[in-house]
Amino acid sequence: MHGFTDGAVVAGIDGSSSALRAAVWAGAEAVRRGRPLRLVQIYALPPVKAPVAFGTHEQVRAGLAERAEGWLADARAAVLAEHPGLDVTTAAREWSPVTALVQESQHAELVVLGSRGLGGFTGLLVGSTAVAVAAHAHCPIVVVRGRMPQDPPPVSGPVLVGADGSPDSEAALAFACEEARLRGTGLVAVHTWSDVLADGMLRPHPLQEDSAEIATAERAKLAEQVVGWQQKYPDLSIELRVMRGRPVRTLLELGEQAQLIVVGCRGRGGFTGMLLGSTSQALIAHSPCPVAVVRPQKVGGEP
Repeated sequence: MHGFTDGAVVAGIDGSSSALRAAVWAGAEAVRRGRPLRLVQIYALPPVKAPVAFGTHEQVRAGLAERAEGWLADARAAVLAEHPGLDVTTAAREWSPVTALVQESQHAELVVLGSRGLGGFTGLLVGSTAVAVAAHAHCPIVVVRGRMPQDPPPVSGPVLVGADGSPDSEAALAFACEEARLRGTGLVAVHTWSDVLADGMLRPHPLQEDSAEIATAERAKLAEQVVGWQQKYPDLSIELRVMRGRPVRTLLELGEQAQLIVVGCRGRGGFTGMLLGSTSQALIAHSPCPVAVVRPQKVGGEP
């Protein structure tokens, strides 16, 4: 038994400064949601027999467990320094990080990860763990990022959500509306259109069509998708942004002024075998603010 708490906000800890910032961010999210925070450190024994210099198999296991407890204690102290009184529990687990975090997501309301882990190469902007967990998780995943790699995540600006009419973006809209409400900020719903090949799918707008007419039609589609959420959240300011271009570039540019970007796993044109869409993967790696990846399951129903 690992002491799962249903509905907790779970943060993955690995001893990195990125994970520490993610834990503090997760603490603030737990406070907003009125949920407990669970800090988890997952370690795995080396896949090959450790050299004698490192001790016996059991000594290595004990050393990893001790280090995990130390990292968890540091993270817990950092969270409580910012959010005293928050219910914070910790768990050190010996397992595969991706498998364990996906299991954690079955019980969690939200799983929060840092954008860089220990052992990451300088050129690797995000570890494969975050991408793999986002592809398989049973609840929304947030990867906490700042404007620059060592920057804390921004705390001002609107919540930005990508909307394309797909079930994934509908789930993302549900999550984004609630996040904007909790944060007391506005929501910007972003829809992009293009007349060229993108995401393996030809856009429905030939080159000879009038771009202004296309933009008007696409804005009407976005307004239709958003209207139910505006009715559900009458006090929430929802701005519609319809832009010609690629989703990733548009969201990255607008994200410079946002405090959170929310997207679905896959949008229009996604292939069945693609576990995580190219837009989601690119944002996990490059977003200037925290990015939430939302899957349709375990998300509140449509308005």
